Amino acid sequence: MPPKINNTVVWQQAELLMQPAFIRVIDHIGKQLEESDWKGSYQDVLIWPTGTTEETKAVVTQLLQQKESAAAEDLADIEQTLNRLGQPYPGYYLCLQRQEQQVKVDLWELCYQVCFHHYSPLDNQFGGNVAEIDTSLIDETGDVDWPRLDAKAVAIVEQVFANLPPLK
Repeated sequence: MPPKINNTVVWQQAELLMQPAFIRVIDHIGKQLEESDWKGSYQDVLIWPTGTTEETKAVVTQLLQQKESAAAEDLADIEQTLNRLGQPYPGYYLCLQRQEQQVKVDLWELCYQVCFHHYSPLDNQFGGNVAEIDTSLIDETGDVDWPRLDAKAVAIVEQVFANLPPLK
């Protein structure tokens, strides 16, 4: 689940950092895979709000399909219903496999860990604190501090691989 962002400045900072964080995370995953006996692939998924029933998922999916070809006068009603029901957001997983072992890693969660201070998926999942951007990743000119961002991305990706289960 994406972090809670409570103001436009933090939102703009997150927009500045997320794409570079994603690029660096993917790059460092590739480097780790080269040195690892794990095989990696990527998977697009839809992530639904916690507690979404299968019935609601079916209705939302149908409304999203209707929205693509809906007449302009019907769009407002469809949007209102979708906002009430809750919509999925796109997820992107790294799927790791070694022999019979399989591990899925949420790539957006890794990017959130890079971009935000003390980001915890569990805190976020259970309505925890509002996200606080790691402003040390932004230099004095307001641009991405690439060396700091890269160092943080390396550390987070290395931690993922260090925490993989041992070979059975």
